[in-house]
Order: sequence, then structure tokens, then C-alpha cells
Amino acid sequence: MKIVLATLNAKYIHSSLALRYLRAYARRDFPDIDLCEYTIKDVAINVVADIYKRNPDVVGFSCYIWNIEETIPIIQMLRKIKPDVKIVLGGPEVSYDVKYWMERIPEVDVIVCNEGEKTFHHVLTEFQAEQRLELVPGIAFRHPEKGIVQNLPREKMNLEEIPSPYDDDDLPTLVDRIVYFECSRGCPFSCSYCLSSIETGVRYFPLERTLSELKRLIDAGVKTIKFVDRTFNIHRRYALNVFDFLIKNHKNTVFQFEITADILKPDVVQFLAENAPPGIFRFEIGVQSTNDLTNAIVQRKQNWEKLTHTVLSIKETGKITQHLDLIAGLPEEDYNSFRKTFNDVFGLEPEELQLGFLKMLRGTGVRLNADKYHYVYMDTAPYEILSNNVLSFDDVIRIKRVEDVLEKYWNAHRADRTVKYLIDEEFPSAFDFFQEFGDYWEEKGWNRIGHQLHDLFKRLYEFLSVRGIKNLEVAQGLMKLDYLEAFKNKPRGIWWDRSLDKRETQRIIQEIVTTPLLLGSAFANLELTEQDMHKHCLLEVIPFNPIDVSKKNVHPREIGEPHLLVVYYGKSQEEDPVFYHCPMSRFRETVKAIESPQR
Repeated sequence: MKIVLATLNAKYIHSSLALRYLRAYARRDFPDIDLCEYTIKDVAINVVADIYKRNPDVVGFSCYIWNIEETIPIIQMLRKIKPDVKIVLGGPEVSYDVKYWMERIPEVDVIVCNEGEKTFHHVLTEFQAEQRLELVPGIAFRHPEKGIVQNLPREKMNLEEIPSPYDDDDLPTLVDRIVYFECSRGCPFSCSYCLSSIETGVRYFPLERTLSELKRLIDAGVKTIKFVDRTFNIHRRYALNVFDFLIKNHKNTVFQFEITADILKPDVVQFLAENAPPGIFRFEIGVQSTNDLTNAIVQRKQNWEKLTHTVLSIKETGKITQHLDLIAGLPEEDYNSFRKTFNDVFGLEPEELQLGFLKMLRGTGVRLNADKYHYVYMDTAPYEILSNNVLSFDDVIRIKRVEDVLEKYWNAHRADRTVKYLIDEEFPSAFDFFQEFGDYWEEKGWNRIGHQLHDLFKRLYEFLSVRGIKNLEVAQGLMKLDYLEAFKNKPRGIWWDRSLDKRETQRIIQEIVTTPLLLGSAFANLELTEQDMHKHCLLEVIPFNPIDVSKKNVHPREIGEPHLLVVYYGKSQEEDPVFYHCPMSRFRETVKAIESPQR
């Protein structure tokens, strides 16, 4: 029996852990299995053609909110050109409301609900034998007489029964992709907007197996491993053992974890602060809301004080990137309440702040109680909310504008100094800055056209000019620093009018080459020629001392003494640019002294 396991990933760089588990469990009895990963951008008929040429007897599709609508046309075409093929669906998107899916997609023969390894293997066994699907727990199927039948659920598996999802032949294909990994299944919490709340209890893979599997992936050269455990740190000792192992064996692989910050113990943070190399760990922390009533309604237990302490403690280590999540549209969180939530969390200054919108996932408590809060939401995946009793569609659209500019500027780290200055000195709050800028972005129609890096800075400067902030010159100086720092090579163009004309630039370069100590001993040690300066340096004037903003978390409050800024772009493309500077007054005095007859 020839089997194809297929899915549409959101991007090529992603990989499917689910398909690899299914293949690993089934192929001891069904060795002829092809694992086929496509993306949601692939043309449907091309996907069908690729599956068709493999001549499968059974095709299994892994379905999620991000791919179900793109998967359905593929299923429909596949049925037409291979009428006898068995089509099986599985995954979180089709594990609930199975009658709806069986009726909507009549081409489907079987739906595997929830945990699929043993169930899918059982289905294959029946396909090969007497096809007594009524004996397979955990599925829905079409009975010739009874119609759509949903069997009783299957008991949870012993995780030790599941073989490794990653075989030796597969590893080389995963080196440059995101590899998903799990130490456990289940979640200890019961947040009603999350599918994980439906499964009670947490099961763990044996620690020895986990460490062995991680070593295989690291040794294979995998660059990014993302742990899918819903709360990685719920088992303190297990988490510490994994952290310790990765610190000792990481080989520069990056690891991302979903962390519940308010239960992360201080000794774990201290251990990471003392032992973790910078840059190998990323923590994704779901905050979602700081509204106590909202959290109570969705059954989310969260200690904001402890969460804040943990996030700031991790930030203080300087070693771990933090990605904090918010959900707009939760019950009883209106626009003003969400503004406060956003400002509360942005105040922690995470490296990334993801602003998402509530999705009314099938099987979740918020969907079951949608009428209570007058939710209006999309009929098809991703089931995103459009409004509820306290959040109008106008509010939703406005918050989406916040999300847009937040992604472009803060999360992309294109203007960190500038954004922090604007929030601290020029706008009432972080939310107000992103909202006002987002509204202006929409008004100008920029959401309908593309942009390069210089466009982002030009548009921000235009917005600030039109709004009339107090210290536009300071903001522009910070924007220059942010822009120039974004390049590995000397930029060919800039978005502002140069402070120095060609003649003055030439004269300054000549004087710097003659007296390089003007810019300090470190610059003098570069021993740059005039030609080197023209090729590798950019000269500009900014209205304050750049040393005040070198750490990005300190900024000038007003215009100070103008400084000559010399940005050196190293001869190697791997080097970051280096800023050198001196007060313009000192430079001019030195130049005047050099040029005087007495000299």
C-alpha cells in the first residue's frame, strides 16, 4: 500500500513535526510512505500533480487554521483524478466539529481526531484488511448505511511508544529550516481561547530520549529548533536539565521555548544568567492581557507582578531574546483596556511584541460562549474576530494599524533609538505613538504600496513633521543613527538632505587623515587613507553627542552641541559599522590651528 503524508506549511522554512511522527509510527508496518511538504503559496494543481505522480493508495493531510482553506481544493481535485484513493484528514483544525468537515468536504473518507500516531496506523491496518473502521477509536468516517459516524475517543498514548520523528535521511533536509521539537504533550492551564486547554494533564517524553534527540539535531547542523511545549518550564527539573544540556552542546544552534514567566523560578533565571551563552535562547511569553476581569473570564491565571519581575530579570541578563504576545479582542477588553494592556507590556521593552487578534478556534470555550459576548467573527479559518459587545469593528481596524507599524518598526528593529525617544518624550504612550502613526500610514495610502528601508524612514519623518513634535531635530538625529547602523556596507543613498556638501566633506576628510586623533585613538589605529575614507566612511552632522545614545536605552532630551559623525563600514561585510565622533567646535578649532600661519 502506497501512502502519501502531505501538508501545506505557512512558509518553506517551516517543517511538519506531525507528519514525521505519523510516518515514524506507521512505517514499521507500512514502509512505503512519502512525506510531502508544500506551502500555502503553492499552486493547487501543482500540488495535486506531485501527489498524483506518486500513485498513492492513501493520502493523509495535516490540517491547521493556516492551511485548511488552501487544502480543500487540493482534496477536491485529487478525488476527481484518483476516484479510488483513500483520503484521511487530521490535525487540530479538523479534530472538532467533525460532522461539519465531513459534510463540507464529501471527498474525505476518514478524519483522525486529536493525537494521531496510533490512530492513523490503525486506520491503515483496516484499509489494508477488512476495512472495519467502526473498530478504530478516535476517528470519524463514512459508513455505507449509517452515514457519518464518529467513534469514541482513543486513550492517550504512552509517549515512550512513539519512535523518533527524525531519521538520518531526513536530517540533512532540515539544516536551514525551523525544526519543531517537543518534550511533552498537554498543558497544565485551561485558557478558554486555546486548544491546549481541552487536553488535561501533561505527559513527558523520557529525558534521556529528549537529550539524545536534541544531540542528533544539533550534530546534524540544524540552525533553529523551536520547542512546541505549551509551557516548557512547568517541570522545573526537566527544564533545567534541558537548558544545561543545550548550554553545553549548542554548537550555535538557536532554541526557542514557550515560557510561562510568572512561574519561572528565580534560580532558573539565575542559572541562565550565569551559564547561557548570549543569543542561543529565545523565550516566547504569552501575556495576552493585563485586564484582571478578562483573564478571569478566559480562566487564565497570571501574576502580573511576578511576570514583570521575571521578564525584567531575563532582560537584565542581556543573553536571552524575549518575544511577548498580546491578544486583542478577548472578552470584556475594550479599546481603552487594550491600550492599557499594550502599554503595560511594551513598558517591559521586549525585543519583540506580537499583537495578534482573538481567533475563535473550533472546540475552544470562547467559541462555545461566543453569543454571550456578542462575538462576530470570520466564518472560515482563521476565524478571527470582527467585533464583540465592547470592541467595535472600527476599534479592531484601528488596532490593526497599530499592529502594522509595530511590526515594521519595533519588531523589525529598524529604529529602536528613535521609537524609544518618541515614546518617552514626544507621545503620551507607546500605544498612542503606534496608533497615530498607523492612522497616518492608512490616511496616506502607504498600506497599498511597497517600501524599502529608506521609505520607512522618510515616512516616519514626514509623519513627525506634519504632527509637529517638540524636538524634530533630535528625532532626525536619532533616525540618522538608526538608519546608518542598519547597513553592513556604506549605503549608496540616504533619505535626508546632507548636512555637509561635497567640498566641505572633502576638506574634512583631508584634515581627518592628517590628524586622525581628532576622532580618538581607536580611529587613528585604523590608519585610513583618504581613499579608504571615501570608500568606507560616511560623514554627517548630528545635533547632540552620540555617546549619549550608544546603548540605545539613553537618549538626548534636547538639542546639544553639534557633533561630526564618522561612520566606518569595515572592509569585511561581516563587520558592523562603527561610529566615531567629535564636537564640531573642537574639530573646527583644531583645523583652524592647523591652517594658521603660526602653526
